[in-house]
Amino acid sequence: MEARGFYHEGMLALQENADGRRLAEYLATRARHSEFSERDMAQITTASFFFIASSHGDHPDCSFKGGDPGFVKIIGPSTLEFPDYDGNLMYRTLGNITMNPRVGLLFMSFDGRSYRIRINGDASIHCDAESLARHHGARAVIRVECRDIYPNCPRYVPDLVTVARSAYVPRPGETPPTPEWKRLPEVVPHLPLSDARDAMASGMDTTERDDA
Repeated sequence: MEARGFYHEGMLALQENADGRRLAEYLATRARHSEFSERDMAQITTASFFFIASSHGDHPDCSFKGGDPGFVKIIGPSTLEFPDYDGNLMYRTLGNITMNPRVGLLFMSFDGRSYRIRINGDASIHCDAESLARHHGARAVIRVECRDIYPNCPRYVPDLVTVARSAYVPRPGETPPTPEWKRLPEVVPHLPLSDARDAMASGMDTTERDDA
């Protein structure tokens, strides 16, 4: 792959100042790729979370996306997709994607040894029945056509051990509990009616809601 276009003038200037152009050129042309390797696929399809950056104009945003291992699916040599689950209705990431499809993804394992995988690509939102059927509990599916896939050294990544899964991830045969923040008295009046009903069913007083 060519390095042209991968680095802008600001990056190039800093590389030159640090005598880093040779290494940067090597990483851009040899380590960077546009189709998933076997190692990429193994790490991505077993991930239980990743981070996604999006932006519109002068408003960048970074979000955490989580689910059970396998919630990110690779559906083509350079294409992955993941579900958008129930959230806080701010639509920071999806809203940015509707205005600017360019996104950055970061996959990492907090084991102190696995390489991080960084991805730049173009995202799109899908709500058709076929796409939704591939992701239990999805409100929408985000598909990313990946342009730049490249590894990062795991140096500085802490080794954190955990085995607890999130109880809130949609799973067949299970009903996720209502998150605490949706039961806060100051929040309930602003919830969509369906969420207010869930809060009521979980024992929260929703009398402050005019339409509850």
